[in-house]
Amino acid sequence: MGEKQPGGMMLTEHELSEIRAFVERRSGIVFDSSRERFFSTRVREHLEQKRLARGTDLVRLIRSSNAEYDLFLERMLTQETSFFRYPDVFEALEKRVLPEMHTQKFWENPRTLRIWSAGCSTGEEPYSIAMTVIETLEFAEAWNIHILATDISRRALETAERGVYSRRDVAGFGPQYLENHFARCHENPDQYQVRPRIRNLVTFAPMNLAQMVYMGRFDCIFCMNVLIYFSEELRASLIQRFADYLEPSGYLFLGHAESAAKAKVGLEPIVHGDSLIYQKVLPTVRRASAGQVLS
Repeated sequence: MGEKQPGGMMLTEHELSEIRAFVERRSGIVFDSSRERFFSTRVREHLEQKRLARGTDLVRLIRSSNAEYDLFLERMLTQETSFFRYPDVFEALEKRVLPEMHTQKFWENPRTLRIWSAGCSTGEEPYSIAMTVIETLEFAEAWNIHILATDISRRALETAERGVYSRRDVAGFGPQYLENHFARCHENPDQYQVRPRIRNLVTFAPMNLAQMVYMGRFDCIFCMNVLIYFSEELRASLIQRFADYLEPSGYLFLGHAESAAKAKVGLEPIVHGDSLIYQKVLPTVRRASAGQVLS
């Protein structure tokens, strides 16, 4: 059955299914029954914006043009994010993870810290990580710090690389913290740019997690509210890869609705406030530390 839309558009269930299947094949992203209304609404919005009459026209468009597919995917993926979106997660990074890294790496020369923000959106997460590292690590300037930030959305990455945010985006910061890490834009006083000291710690790159490549080992991996878009099989595969890419004793940070429990890849859960983080530990250590709660 076709459903006639305002302006004469037609969109059938078969066309929706075809679009959904194409996105899953190409990007590994699944819009299941729980997102049915959201998906169909966004598809109709895209048809209207592109002035397309039928779903088949959209299928033809996104199949024939990578740029058009990217624009379509932009609309499908919510980019809601903010600085320090989950305070408990960043508190765990500050109070447990970074002090532990400092102790482990104190005698290394150079002292290196590699962190990956997978699904970084418009940059608030990796910049929040960078600010936490700078504020927490003793003599941070003596460290070789590299934060890799990746996302499937090139448009989001363009925003992230600019590092310019509105007054509303930075409203949660105190005056001194804001002054330390942001500079007010001369051309628009209502906008603030992340200072070079923070921006220079972060490298942005496009990446489809469903087709990710090995990029070396990381001390921490953040992949928050990204796995919910993938099938259960792909989620398990990604968590396995994250575990493989972590250094021994490294940490994986997932979103509140995500879990590494089913993957069974040797990551131990550690509770901190309302958040659950995972640490990669040796099997002999894992038995002793299972179920550990971080106060």
